[in-house]
Amino acid sequence: MAQARVATAVSLEDLMTAKTTNCEPAPMLGENNWDEFSIEVPWGTVQGKWWGCRNKQPILALHGWQDNCGTFDRLCPLLPAEYSVLAIDLPGHGNSSHYPQGMQYFIFWDGICLIRRIVRKYNWKNVILLGHSLGGALTFMYAASFPNEVSKLINIDIAGPTVRGVQRMAEGTGKALDKFLDYETLPVSKQPCYSYDEMVKLVLDAYDGSVDEQSVKILMKRGMKPNHEGYLFARDLRLKVSLLGLFTSEQTLAYARQIRCKVLNIRGVPGMKFEQADFYAEVIDTLKQHAQSVVYVEVPGTHHLHLVTPDRVAPHISQFLLNK
Repeated sequence: MAQARVATAVSLEDLMTAKTTNCEPAPMLGENNWDEFSIEVPWGTVQGKWWGCRNKQPILALHGWQDNCGTFDRLCPLLPAEYSVLAIDLPGHGNSSHYPQGMQYFIFWDGICLIRRIVRKYNWKNVILLGHSLGGALTFMYAASFPNEVSKLINIDIAGPTVRGVQRMAEGTGKALDKFLDYETLPVSKQPCYSYDEMVKLVLDAYDGSVDEQSVKILMKRGMKPNHEGYLFARDLRLKVSLLGLFTSEQTLAYARQIRCKVLNIRGVPGMKFEQADFYAEVIDTLKQHAQSVVYVEVPGTHHLHLVTPDRVAPHISQFLLNK
């Protein structure tokens, strides 16, 4: 049975210095140390940002629902330079292709398959996964589905897939289907268009304190696109229909029992409010019983703490990565 340990407070400076023998700070990835990266898929391309050396198998990083890979723009520069990171835009998000008309987004199952597609394409071994929110649910599911192929799992403010009661799922199915069809037939000319400042304010208000204005501007670099009247959201409107394909608590715990790799889970405080507040701890407890090791740490911050306060998150991830 794997034992969990509580991550102790550590500053980024202390951690980087401790990993060298001459007291010089160990190098970090640094700002602007990235290239745009494109992966061909049957419906178009998956776009992303590759941080660090292209000759190293990267950590695969996945963002949250309706965000994009820019969510890691402030975290990646603070990670150890001996690692590289490929942060992707999930299908329909950021600069990645939207699904063809007539196809629905089953965001959890689609995401797991996408990770598998990428891993098989590049023949990666002993994969390290990093995820925030939805991205963390996807990496959790992948680690459970391929337990012998993932070496480390790092999740930020998510324990596993978002769960819903079966009654709520049943009651919401009809509305979700109609909403999807409405979005599918909505012409671009009818989609709301905003000025840049209006877009920033709209997103800032929608996130309800989880991000600050600087963070919104980072996300909107890939999150909006210009048209002749102003800006539209770049993401596929059909992504807003996210109810279909959600998990029950029993399903999530069954997958948690499959995970065997080393796990780091960083919980924001207060972080995100979940429908079943106690279930987060139940998933962590289950992981402790089956995973190789579990590090669970609570860090002051919002749900987007890795973007708003990356200096609080990076030391824990760096320590977890550098401890072989």
